[in-house]
Amino acid sequence: MMNSESVDIYRSAFISHLENKVKLQEPQNLYEPMVYILGLGGKRLRPVLALMTTDLFGGNYEDALDAALTVEVFHNFSLVHDDIMDDAPLRRGKTTVHEKWDINTGILSGDAMLINSYQYLESYPPDVFKKLTSLFSKTAIEVCEGQQFDVDFESRDDVTIPEYLKMIEYKTAVLVAAAMKMGAIIANASEANTNAIYEFGKNLGIAFQLQDDYLDAFGDPKTFGKQVGGDIIENKKTFLYLKALEAAPQDQKEGLMHLYSLKPEDSEAKVSTVKSIFEKSGAVEKTKAEIEAYTQKAFDALTNINMPESNKLVLRQFGESLMGRTV
Repeated sequence: MMNSESVDIYRSAFISHLENKVKLQEPQNLYEPMVYILGLGGKRLRPVLALMTTDLFGGNYEDALDAALTVEVFHNFSLVHDDIMDDAPLRRGKTTVHEKWDINTGILSGDAMLINSYQYLESYPPDVFKKLTSLFSKTAIEVCEGQQFDVDFESRDDVTIPEYLKMIEYKTAVLVAAAMKMGAIIANASEANTNAIYEFGKNLGIAFQLQDDYLDAFGDPKTFGKQVGGDIIENKKTFLYLKALEAAPQDQKEGLMHLYSLKPEDSEAKVSTVKSIFEKSGAVEKTKAEIEAYTQKAFDALTNINMPESNKLVLRQFGESLMGRTV
């Protein structure tokens, strides 16, 4: 039987697996940044979900450690390259790889992480390997598409809510979904079950990212780890921004568009003005409602899964704890 303490067991099993597999070696300038970024911690959400899913479908969670590593190393590779593209100074409250070393190091170490992430799947038997690799490749290219949508949106002022939701589905949610589906595949779950758990993970992933949008503006600087208001400073057209544009009166709408047309700058006045427009326009309430709706969609997907009710409860509780987070 599983309970919430199991999450800590998965996390520590994963971290020791990670430390065992990702080691400093020659050439040091290639591997040191990899060890650094993977050692920064983070929630380890995706690997934990992979192990948890294997366990819940009656498999041995230790069999999923390599797949969990695949997902986490890929996720961190994408962060290293995203941080270069965004020129971000901080990641999880620490200096980003390209700032600590340089851009070329960030590019090459990221490339090596992407390649490594595929290598970890080689430990699986051929039929499982084929399923995992196909799913992983599909997911990896979607993550790239999501990142490109995100970049494209920066120079567009006609981004729609459906387009934005598609972007976060690809950029964030599909990797959460794939981690869970990989866990189910390793546990030899039926196709119907692996598809349903993918839907659960995808909707939870969208809710998670919308929550991130919200916390970026309204989170507590002490716990959030990234610069609070970073999205506003960078003129990122988040769900909050798009909802505010949709709902705000004309003068506020024009004010918001004007503030987002200025060059990114760390101005307290800009951040507080934008936040007050988010609140007054009702965008904050609508964003919270959307987070709730996607969390509910994830829970609805659980009804299609064939597993003991007590195991479904674990997934539901995990989803609820994720939505109550402040980091």
